[in-house]
Amino acid sequence: MTRLLPDVFRNPTIRVSMLAIFTFGFAGAATSPYQSVVGIRELGLGNGLYSALIFSAAAVNVIVSVLLGNLADRLGEYRTMMLTVSIFGILGYGAIYVLPTQATFVVSALLLLPIYGSLNSLLFANVRAVTSGMPRNDVATINSGVRAMISLSWVLVPGITGVMLSQSTSMLPAYLFAGLACVVCLVLIAALLPRQTGTDRAATHHLTYLGALGEVVSPAVFVRVIAIALISSTLHVNGAILPLIVTGEAHGTVADIGILVGIVAFLEVVFIVVWGRVLRVMSAIKALAIGTIIYLVYLVLLAFASAPWHVYALTLISGIGAAALISIPITYLQDLISERPGLGSALISVNIFLSAGLSALLFAIGTGFSSYSGTSLIGALAGLAGLGLLLFFDGSKRRR
Repeated sequence: MTRLLPDVFRNPTIRVSMLAIFTFGFAGAATSPYQSVVGIRELGLGNGLYSALIFSAAAVNVIVSVLLGNLADRLGEYRTMMLTVSIFGILGYGAIYVLPTQATFVVSALLLLPIYGSLNSLLFANVRAVTSGMPRNDVATINSGVRAMISLSWVLVPGITGVMLSQSTSMLPAYLFAGLACVVCLVLIAALLPRQTGTDRAATHHLTYLGALGEVVSPAVFVRVIAIALISSTLHVNGAILPLIVTGEAHGTVADIGILVGIVAFLEVVFIVVWGRVLRVMSAIKALAIGTIIYLVYLVLLAFASAPWHVYALTLISGIGAAALISIPITYLQDLISERPGLGSALISVNIFLSAGLSALLFAIGTGFSSYSGTSLIGALAGLAGLGLLLFFDGSKRRR
């Protein structure tokens, strides 16, 4: 069976990291679709408090990811930090399931789970450290494969969780499933992930924690992160408006939403691998530009959808473009601080936070001055601005 895998995936560290990131994605996919239901409807949090909680949790995750990434770089290995934050996931999800109160939910969502969320960037940092001596096209292929495992979890887990809890009066068992996934993740890292001998500490020891934050917001890095965030914000804009357009202008049903999301998620898994192959013969900037244009075309066409079949017809374009936007930026962001795998990979969390914030702003502007279809066009314009900014700074470098 190993013959089916490219040689680059036969490294035991990479294999275990892929399994670990699948369990990380499992925990998120099991709970994220039901988080608002549990927090607001079952535990009675107000809409305003819930919104503030989610925003604050995202900010905490960014700060923790940067600080822990820098600490892992200073230690010269990532295994210890990954084991530590996995425990926070077990405690966070487990506490909500065992003691479902407002206080428990707030503490877990604001502190425990954001710390666990830094595992995402730490896993990518660990893979980055292992692949530091590999050809760049192999690195891109590996990053695409690792990212595909998260998408695979989102293809499988939400539907399975929904079916298992379809007869339940509470969605709290989803947090039990997530906690068990964290346990599996901890066991994988503790038992199967090879111990590391350390990275090039001489390049990282001198950087203080404030210096790490300063590195992230330095003009040369931050302006490029903003460009990627503008591009990535199109994914969040689509996530907000697709259900509304499907059940509104396109005259579809709630069932259509689930089917469409499932189709696109499956296509993402397939085309993430395809884009990994493309990066062997094309620069990352060029590939990302093509993927961005494809996704912007999708958003423009979505704005004119007036029947369910219109949206179904766009799933192929959406899947191809989305696969590029969620996989290619990983290597690009890591390269911005390439000598520090932990800190460079923390930019992934920074991008997620900024792109989500930008999408919220775009949604507010779009729905305030236009319709959901108009918001789709505004999102496309933002993505185009991000692409223009990216090409202005790096278009001539032909990064790979």
